[in-house]
Amino acid sequence: MFVLGIYLFGTLDYAWWWFLVLILTPDIGMVGYLFGNKIGALSYNLFHHKGVAILIYLAGAYFSIPLCQLIGIILFSHSSMDRILGYGLKYDKGFKFTHLGEIGN
Repeated sequence: MFVLGIYLFGTLDYAWWWFLVLILTPDIGMVGYLFGNKIGALSYNLFHHKGVAILIYLAGAYFSIPLCQLIGIILFSHSSMDRILGYGLKYDKGFKFTHLGEIGN
């Protein structure tokens, strides 16, 4: 899926360095953890849910809004990269508890 994200980025009219600059921006969702585990999990999952990324991308494609397509691709690519590294969607029990298992075990 990460390779698909790279391919889709290549179909847009953006310089490749934008991909490198933006690929970590979805981690801004971790800021929610400053307000507790429940808000943190909600904000983190919003920025790391592939379904949300696909909807944003498809809306951009349908309405011909390249910026929306870019946002969707970055969210999708970042989420795919996180899954490769073992980071999943978070439970409100704490940051290290994910749908892929506990981080660090």
